[in-house]
Amino acid sequence: MEAAPLRATPRPIPSVTGTLRAIEAVLLRNGQRTARRNAWTSVLEDRRRAKDRYDAEYVLEAAATRRPHAT
Repeated sequence: MEAAPLRATPRPIPSVTGTLRAIEAVLLRNGQRTARRNAWTSVLEDRRRAKDRYDAEYVLEAAATRRPHAT
């Protein structure tokens, strides 16, 4: 009697983010996890504001150095 062939069911490979969140859940309490997420959100917001400031400075500098149009 022959054994039935084994079929490997493909398991989805967990994403890096999902893996890190799972490890974080095991290692950290809810309060620490929330604090870390809030800190990261603040970092991203600071980066966005810095980019906005840079873009505004670039536009203002370009407008200040632009020569008036001769009529």
